[in-house]
Amino acid sequence: MPSAPVYLDHAATTPVRPEVLEAMLPYLGRDRFGNPSSAHQIGRRARAGLELARQQVADALGVEQGDVLFTSGGTEANNLAIIGAALANRHGGRPAQVAVAATEHKSTLAAAHAVHDLGGAEHIIPVAPNGLIGSEALGAALAFRPAVLSIMWVNNETGVIQPITEIARACAAAGVPFHTDMVQAFGKLPASLGDIPVTFATISGHKLGAPKGIGALIARDRDRLSPLIHGGGQQGGLRPGTENIAAAVGLGRAAVLAVREQAAESARLEQLRSDLHQRVLAAVPDAVVAGEGAPRAPHILNLLIPGADGEALLMHLDLAGIAVSGGSACASGAIEPSHVLLAMGCPRELAAGAVRLSLGRETTQAEIVRAAETVPAVVARVRRLAVVLGRG
Repeated sequence: MPSAPVYLDHAATTPVRPEVLEAMLPYLGRDRFGNPSSAHQIGRRARAGLELARQQVADALGVEQGDVLFTSGGTEANNLAIIGAALANRHGGRPAQVAVAATEHKSTLAAAHAVHDLGGAEHIIPVAPNGLIGSEALGAALAFRPAVLSIMWVNNETGVIQPITEIARACAAAGVPFHTDMVQAFGKLPASLGDIPVTFATISGHKLGAPKGIGALIARDRDRLSPLIHGGGQQGGLRPGTENIAAAVGLGRAAVLAVREQAAESARLEQLRSDLHQRVLAAVPDAVVAGEGAPRAPHILNLLIPGADGEALLMHLDLAGIAVSGGSACASGAIEPSHVLLAMGCPRELAAGAVRLSLGRETTQAEIVRAAETVPAVVARVRRLAVVLGRG
């Protein structure tokens, strides 16, 4: 009987935790299924669960309960922060400028492009070869006085950690609202916002054991946002629509667990990732680690393999029972290297050979050993195929 696949794609999504599912189930059944806007007792029970979840998320992040806006996930939250801030700060009827890092998640970059398409402007902040944003680049972006400046806490492809506290303080000193996508940071780093002047922050449930389709935007200054969705008065009118109560309850429970377990789990993941790193590079010494030299989150290892195609690596690893992500994106039917790696100055040929291995709560030492034994064999196979096909 074949072995179960080794799942090393936790940065993409995670399974729903049993504790989270248990918390959600009553809100899918007869007792607490009601509309939280309804005044009767069934509606009030639903409302109580929703507000408990909001308080749990707020406590986990060190913010006020009223700062938490539930969304359909990280993409919606990023769009609300970027486009909503630009629309709230119109000049002559046109959205204001926004500034975002070149290595942001596609949802943030696409939101900035949408601001441009709506008549506003976008400023793309460059990064150093290690993925970090320097003080000069940050200062240049702040000089434009954008309606919001957005820099993600942990990069979803490389795991590079930005100095968010320093960036947030620089933005506050300049009077510029600051947004951070902390989807990959929450649960992996001590990421409380209590003493950090972050205006907006994004989290996503399915990265920490809650279901897909739920996330939140932390909005500490709601006057700086305009809604993207229009309807009823739910969530102060900034994100109207009947709330997904069961999923919000799941996010609240996952947030509590993430904070409780963060220190021990991050230390465990750091050890596992370091072991994987050392084992793979011992067998593939010319492999390059994206973001090496910069602080990196404990759960992400992005390897650039010279002379190998990332998509081929992904497929052959999948056939060998190792589930990872490729370092490229499909655009208009053509495989393009990751925009993150290109923004870091990585040559296209090297960026084309990227694979991301990301660890999670279910990852074991035995799985790390199996992956470390499999990756070099797959690399050798893909490189031989490239030579045969005349690509090496």
